[in-house]
Amino acid sequence: MAFQMSKLAARVSLSKSVGFISSAGNRCPSHLSFISRLAHRSFHALCGAGRGSASIKVLPSPGVLRKADRWEKVSTASKSLHRQSGGAVKPRRFTRVVIGAVGVSAAVLASLSTSALHALPLNLDSESSDWKEAKKKLCSMDKEKRREMYRVDFIPLEKIPVWSPSGDSSCKPRYKVNEELNRKISLFRGDITKLEIDAIANAANKTLLGGGGVDGAIHRGAGPLLRKECGTLNGCETGEAKITGAYGLPAKHVIHTVGPIVHDSVGESEEQALRNCYYTCLHTAIKNHLRTVAIPCISTGVYGYPPDQAVEVALRTVREYLEQNHEKLDRVIFCVFLKSDKELYETMLPAYFPRGLCALYQYVHFKNLNNLSIFLLKVFHLSLLQ
Repeated sequence: MAFQMSKLAARVSLSKSVGFISSAGNRCPSHLSFISRLAHRSFHALCGAGRGSASIKVLPSPGVLRKADRWEKVSTASKSLHRQSGGAVKPRRFTRVVIGAVGVSAAVLASLSTSALHALPLNLDSESSDWKEAKKKLCSMDKEKRREMYRVDFIPLEKIPVWSPSGDSSCKPRYKVNEELNRKISLFRGDITKLEIDAIANAANKTLLGGGGVDGAIHRGAGPLLRKECGTLNGCETGEAKITGAYGLPAKHVIHTVGPIVHDSVGESEEQALRNCYYTCLHTAIKNHLRTVAIPCISTGVYGYPPDQAVEVALRTVREYLEQNHEKLDRVIFCVFLKSDKELYETMLPAYFPRGLCALYQYVHFKNLNNLSIFLLKVFHLSLLQ
């Protein structure tokens, strides 16, 4: 807009070549009146640029107001001088200076309008807000600024402990001990929408437009802009994943995946589809340079996947993915809501992420050595931990 006004000012100042000043008798009144109206309209048009928001009014600075006031006085004085001189005054050079000032004022106003629009507050509760602009602004904010935008309480990553065995497990270790991988695993029972991490996974339906369970909780916490962005993704197929912003949630992103539906028993296709869900969630995180991810129980609710079988698919997939990509992820959090699901994970985690001598005496147990040997190994293990 500023460029166009300056260009217009240049054209008007060269009015001889376009016939804008046609004779000595009509120079001053016609073009000064036109310029006055032009400046007045441009001023109000630019100042009204921010009216898209009901709560925001873009106002010009006092300096711009003083310039407009001086322009009005100059215009009035020029008309008076012209009348007193019987039309003999030739204001051509003067007119160029004034029109140049109009161009500069227009540039100032345009700049003011643009700055004011960038300073508009972010409204994550309104469906009329632009989700693209909101997502861009949120990504550019530091942690403290983003916390002002959260629509729910938050739990920082530092408050989520790394998993460690809490008791005996009857499960034989199925992988070698790898303490580096173990430090990347957490088990959290609670509300996934409160986690302040890079991304949370959503057990969504194929429309991605919200539903029950964790899906509904995530949409309610994020606000209406999540649904608006999801509406542009054309849904999601079973086993695939798609990423969006998280808007009013403490997490930076939401990775949506669609789990399989089990009608009678789990077949090979259902197991592979669930495996794909966990794999694509982790892979989507890595592709987007996200290092901390929380994944809920997928398909174990109304989709009918038996929880005890789903836990093993989840742990095996995550274990094998971390073995290949351990340097690209800092933390994978298994997030559960039910006590029964937490107990399943606590039972099975030592099999997939065994720890130190804990794995050794589990092996001894399965070799049917006497209870005294097992007891001595456990005591030795505990002494090392202290």
